[in-house]
Amino acid sequence: MSDTVFISTHRLPVAGALREAFREEGFRVELVPGPDHLPGRGEVGDRDPALLVLTGSDGAQPWVARARDELEIPLFTVFPGEDAIGRGERLGAEESFGPLDPQPAEVALVGRRTVERRRLQEQIGIVGESEAMRELLQRVVQIAPVDSTVLITGESGTGKELVARGIHYLSPRRHKAFLAVNVAALSDTLLESELFGHEKGAFTGAIDRRKGFFELADRGTLFLDEIGEMPLATQTKLLRVLEQREFLRVGGESPIRVDVRIVAATNRELREMVRKGSFRRDLYYRLNILDLRLPPLRDRPEDLPGLIRYFIREISERMDRPFPGISGEAMRILKRHSWPGNVRELKNLVESMVVLAPGREIGPEDIPDEVRRGGSRGLGPVPLEGGEGESTERAGSGLLAPTRRPGTALARRAPMVPDPSEESSNRTLQPEMEFVFRTLMDLKVDMEDLRRDFEAYREEIDERLDEDAIAGSRSLPSGIEIGTLGGDHRQESESESDAESDPRATPGSASEGSREEATQPGAEPSDSALDPPDTVVFRPGMTIDEMEARAIAAVLEEHGGNRRKAAESLGIGERTLYRKIRRYEIDA
Repeated sequence: MSDTVFISTHRLPVAGALREAFREEGFRVELVPGPDHLPGRGEVGDRDPALLVLTGSDGAQPWVARARDELEIPLFTVFPGEDAIGRGERLGAEESFGPLDPQPAEVALVGRRTVERRRLQEQIGIVGESEAMRELLQRVVQIAPVDSTVLITGESGTGKELVARGIHYLSPRRHKAFLAVNVAALSDTLLESELFGHEKGAFTGAIDRRKGFFELADRGTLFLDEIGEMPLATQTKLLRVLEQREFLRVGGESPIRVDVRIVAATNRELREMVRKGSFRRDLYYRLNILDLRLPPLRDRPEDLPGLIRYFIREISERMDRPFPGISGEAMRILKRHSWPGNVRELKNLVESMVVLAPGREIGPEDIPDEVRRGGSRGLGPVPLEGGEGESTERAGSGLLAPTRRPGTALARRAPMVPDPSEESSNRTLQPEMEFVFRTLMDLKVDMEDLRRDFEAYREEIDERLDEDAIAGSRSLPSGIEIGTLGGDHRQESESESDAESDPRATPGSASEGSREEATQPGAEPSDSALDPPDTVVFRPGMTIDEMEARAIAAVLEEHGGNRRKAAESLGIGERTLYRKIRRYEIDA
């Protein structure tokens, strides 16, 4: 089957130019006069639908519905006229192009990378539609075809090995070996032998010649995980392999040439290690030719529902356990969690829920306390208060944590030898006693948690009252004015010695670029004094989003609503600016 791009004929000359460009990228192209001419789900034949490109917006909804519901392919729009990008965004297009945007060849190039990114997600299980993940996967598609070394950084559990496999899968080396080595799991002496191999008799126990990972991965890809744990002596030998593409086996005399692409990964700050001397500077620069930084899960909460659905489907199929899904309240709780273990923690939590709650919808009560209550306890077991010999454990952060439903938290006691004369009565009373004991233990745990929450709330109220009292005794600055936006204006300044006089603009009083001004203590300046047209005012308590929205609105006003010029001033793309305008509901 061949990847097929469908192009609407709203504007035939544009469609013809796009057809030639997509053919140059290796696609099969079909010009389609109407949505009814698109193939249905079972009508694709030898075609593999890859992309729909709309060249006009008239009657667009049936096209969009067919692409989304029937063919399940991404949508591109290439519209004429004003607000071309905005109209495409509102239709849900993955990429929107306006009349002044790239030439057909560039549209086709973006299309190829989009198709490859989608295929990458399907093949190796990288899930995510957030802007951060889309940019990451786009970069993976971009760097995969070359042979340069790649350094992947990110917190533990973010999926560094999956990304490394994606690079290999999209590269010309995909038909050769991909080998992964965890550097931290091998001792210093064993690591060198595993990487470079050894000759017979090279050391005690070397009873035969053995190839190392570099030889086994020849013409393929070698993934070195936790590269920051590599000892300095081995770093020197790795640097020689990267520069000379040859090495010696342990105990060997003849150099061996290899052709291996290196992809390294770490969750440590190698720059800081270089500064401290625990990592070679030259090796760092040699590894960091191309770099990828993986975002933590807490920075892309919009990907959480998709990840949960993916893991539920995968685990349910593997364990042959039906799983109806997860309630809205439970999903909101999971979104609030900080996920210190990232995607790995989420996967383990979903697996525990699928196993312990088969055949029913997951609710808030099925989520571990540490996640449900937004705690950040450590990964080690936390003993609960109790009598001698009583303890129970909670797994922190949701990693392999057992789900606790009301009435199931039972402290473990030392086994007791029953009196034979009382065995019969004990057997009768045991279920009732266990039920009462479980209930009391749960009540104790819940009361302790409630007490801690109340104490924290009371401390927060006391702090707020203290702050209000301080604020009432003295005036705080009401805002900070940050620079001029265009560089062509100068801010007004007030002098303490002239506090009672009218502020006057002095052309030389403002420094070039941006500077900060605070209002005089005790003064109550008017809005016009605080918000001159060429400044952005950031007040205490504003969020980052509010600051960004105010800055964007000011730049748009400065450029008379011209989004292209505003995007250039802000140093972002026009499509990114449009998304932010929609997000913050800015009038532009």
